Amino acid sequence: MLTAGTESDLDAAFAMLHQQASGLMVVADPFFFARREQVVALAARYAVPTVYPNRYFPEVGGLMSYGTPVLTSYQQIGTYAGKILKGVKPAGLPVQQGTNVELVINLKTARALGLTIPASILARADEVIE
Repeated sequence: MLTAGTESDLDAAFAMLHQQASGLMVVADPFFFARREQVVALAARYAVPTVYPNRYFPEVGGLMSYGTPVLTSYQQIGTYAGKILKGVKPAGLPVQQGTNVELVINLKTARALGLTIPASILARADEVIE
């Protein structure tokens, strides 16, 4: 597992990663989200097939994403905040997880990496970016 806490850490992590692994999964984290263009560019530079947590990465050139839509998460957060503001104790609120996930695939990036995405996967995608 590689970690990064600064922009220069990202560069170093990708330089090491491309020698040690054949793929990468980026977790949902504000640090990576804010630097998604840098992360996607590094994955392209080192030709590392990468799966991301949401559609905003493939929209800027990432290979693919699979995860709960960000707006769904924000709606759940708003609902929780509203309940807390009305006096419900946070400890009494159930833990919730998004039930709707979306798969977004960027075919242009797949071709650049020399990958062929099977038709069965493309058929299941919520969006295919050409």
